[in-house]
Amino acid sequence: MVDLSCLLLLGDCTRERWVATGASMTAIDTLVHNWLHRSGCLDELEADHAYGTGCYGPGGCATIIEAASQHIDARVYCPDGPATYPRLVQKAIWSFCTEANLDICNGNRIDDRFACRNASCPLGDGCARRPLFPAARFNR
Repeated sequence: MVDLSCLLLLGDCTRERWVATGASMTAIDTLVHNWLHRSGCLDELEADHAYGTGCYGPGGCATIIEAASQHIDARVYCPDGPATYPRLVQKAIWSFCTEANLDICNGNRIDDRFACRNASCPLGDGCARRPLFPAARFNR
């Protein structure tokens, strides 16, 4: 899906439907899902679910990213793109997490049994710092 999104976005900028479709395509991988969980977004929106098909279901990760993108004028960051750009929001979350980019919120940096202890995280108090798998689950 990511490759198709890029093809549509970069193929021909005069084809508005291509650009709109590419901008709306989101790929929910474990980094994006886990960030939504760790940050508390899933819990706060009563959308807690396991990674997988629930990410694309009603109220899942893709829906949350779509809703968030409605509150951001993406033209500030991408002047030639559409105002509503869910793919850009998804990419920002992914970049925040992936080792190849900012490498801040991922299983390499955080022991999934415990809350994040990164005192210098740019999200600060805006993050719920929820563990993915509470330690009690491992003590059985």
